[in-house]
Amino acid sequence: MARSSWKGPYIQNQKVNNSKNLALRNFKIMPNFVGKDYLTYNGKSFIKIKVLEEMIGHKFGEFCFTRKEFSFSKNNGTKN
Repeated sequence: MARSSWKGPYIQNQKVNNSKNLALRNFKIMPNFVGKDYLTYNGKSFIKIKVLEEMIGHKFGEFCFTRKEFSFSKNNGTKN
């Protein structure tokens, strides 16, 4: 369910480390985030996301995929 528009965007001020900018997947990207790098957790590891102007209004989770791309591997060996 989406957040009510009258509440405004969900942004939480966190101070974990001064050297790391951590952002939750449900944070809305604001104009003052542009040009900075943020670490977003995908459930297994932290992924570095550089915020661009086109990302304003979206959420960090849209750019941090939780699943790997699946592809079949070809069997190049000969069958004996």
